[in-house]
Amino acid sequence: MKFFLDTANLAEIKEVAGWGILDGVTTNPSLVSKENTPFEKLIREICAICPGPVSVECVSTGSDEIIKEARRLAGLAPNIAVKIPIGLEGLKATRVLSREGIQVNTTLIFSPSQALLAAKAGSRFVSPFIGRLDDISQEGMEIVEQILVIFDQYGFDTEVIVASIRHPRHVVDAALLGAHIATIPYSVIAKLISHPLTDRGVEKFLKDWGKVKI
Repeated sequence: MKFFLDTANLAEIKEVAGWGILDGVTTNPSLVSKENTPFEKLIREICAICPGPVSVECVSTGSDEIIKEARRLAGLAPNIAVKIPIGLEGLKATRVLSREGIQVNTTLIFSPSQALLAAKAGSRFVSPFIGRLDDISQEGMEIVEQILVIFDQYGFDTEVIVASIRHPRHVVDAALLGAHIATIPYSVIAKLISHPLTDRGVEKFLKDWGKVKI
């Protein structure tokens, strides 16, 4: 399972890259708006830190405009995946861009049918937003399972990025289902390594070690 960091913060990306587990980064307009760095400069710096795919979202709405914007974004660095919200105009653009060899991450997926259409259009990644589904009392992980079954059934190469992750259990559940990727906020990825029993164990060992004669 690949771990992507869901952020546009350079300090967070550098920190997690140093752990040796960072496979990619996902950004969006909301995350970028929090950073005090010019957009293109920020994206180039992120791509320099993370050699894996870096998702950068298109904000155009018509297919022709999406294609133009996606080509410009893809030109910023070789490891960019352009992020396009699911929709008819987005599907048209995805078909064109995928044939040009530009990686597309179809975002804001909330149903298996949306993911299926994106895969058929040539999307490299699809991003189901499980936390937002949980927020409206729908089991978000169910659509991840359904998407994985459909993709396996038809042999799609499209990878599933489990997005809108809210807590460590989401990561574990995604891994149990065999999801290809989880994109995780820094606050959640930092919790994955922690356990109170581990902390107590280390504390006890160090206390006992203090009694050892050297």
